[in-house]
Amino acid sequence: MCNQKGEKIVMSDRANVIKEEISGEDHRFLAVYVESRNSIMLMLSEKEDKLGTMAIAVPKPKDLIGSVTSSVLLGDRNVISARMFAEYVASKKGKIAVVSVYVETVTELQAQSFFQHLIDRLMKTGSSNKEAAAI
Repeated sequence: MCNQKGEKIVMSDRANVIKEEISGEDHRFLAVYVESRNSIMLMLSEKEDKLGTMAIAVPKPKDLIGSVTSSVLLGDRNVISARMFAEYVASKKGKIAVVSVYVETVTELQAQSFFQHLIDRLMKTGSSNKEAAAI
């Protein structure tokens, strides 16, 4: 692919998209992870991919002391999980993180351990995919 000047564009600069799922306690938990150069968007849901309560977190610059700041953008049902996971991803990756959490049949607390496992797996996979693309 070429730009308007005829220069070749390297596609590895595009966003990395990963889908994961796990099953537990007779429930299916899903994640869609999109990582770009400066941000991560993560959709966590039960049963099927759905948009839920959404939070955004912005990491602190490295030279400032303090924690990640976050805000809820949409919804009110799973506010604790959405903010918690957005802050976690932003602090681990040092990027803006937008996280959506949709839970249908289990409680927010029950889903948190499954979502945490998915997030850790996704961030590990996302890092190894970026390293492989750089080679």
